[in-house]
Amino acid sequence: MPHTLAKSRRICEPLTCSIFEPGFQPHLDSSSASMAKVTRRASIATTLRAAGCVFAEDEARLLIGAARHPDELRHMVDQRLSGLPLEHIVGWADFCGKRMTVSPGVFVPRRRTEFLVRQAAMIAKPGAVVVDLCCGSGAMGAALNDLVGSCELHASDIDSAAVQCARRNVEPRGGRVHQGDLYEALPKTLRGKVDVLLANAPYVPTGSIGMMPPEARLHEPRVALDGGADGLAVQRRLALDAAQWLAPGGFLFIETSQAQAPETAGVLAESGLLANVVSDRDMGATIVVGSDRESGGTISF
Repeated sequence: MPHTLAKSRRICEPLTCSIFEPGFQPHLDSSSASMAKVTRRASIATTLRAAGCVFAEDEARLLIGAARHPDELRHMVDQRLSGLPLEHIVGWADFCGKRMTVSPGVFVPRRRTEFLVRQAAMIAKPGAVVVDLCCGSGAMGAALNDLVGSCELHASDIDSAAVQCARRNVEPRGGRVHQGDLYEALPKTLRGKVDVLLANAPYVPTGSIGMMPPEARLHEPRVALDGGADGLAVQRRLALDAAQWLAPGGFLFIETSQAQAPETAGVLAESGLLANVVSDRDMGATIVVGSDRESGGTISF
């Protein structure tokens, strides 16, 4: 499923078209129902495409599949035309091949972040202690748990809406979700025992928030986007105490941008970690991997 789309969309008037007229019948004989579904999907896709939706056909299919009745479908299309992220409307995002719950007002996991999770899965072992900081929906930790085959999973976020959403993804996997500011949210018993620390901390410079697509700028929490004047404020705080929470041989995986990667690596180095920048050009993904200097932890990709 397409995730938050890169192109900005103009705000459109609510949809009014024949597919929502009173005569619309969702239950017809098989051939008629099939034709009606195709026509309905094409009509919605045309409307979405005119509004600037890049993946209009896919979005139309997902909206139709999520709607339980015509009135709900009309409302969902209207929401999409108003700029609400598709994931907030249907209530989930496809992340690392799994449906992750995403509630309105919660940061939508990006496809590029799958790169971070898959890199972490290369070194994480079953039973590893995994912490997903600034977890948002908790998709990173949940996905890593699935890829590894189970782990001792903890996730935390300062935002209450994110915590409630993350619990729906993390707790069914046996994990725990905590609310609070970075490490303050975590049980003290985890200090020095974290094998894999995942962090998609906000890294957009404050002055660049206004240039983000309206889907993110208007519908995702500012606390999940704003990284301070240079975009590194939260990363600095996160890196400062990372070595105290990592187990010997543990690793920190932190997402950043290609342009900011040297600065992010410098932040980790200043905090006493060995830093390694890893990128995937096709996915537009860049991460910095930090390891404990004292334990001599190293990693190659």
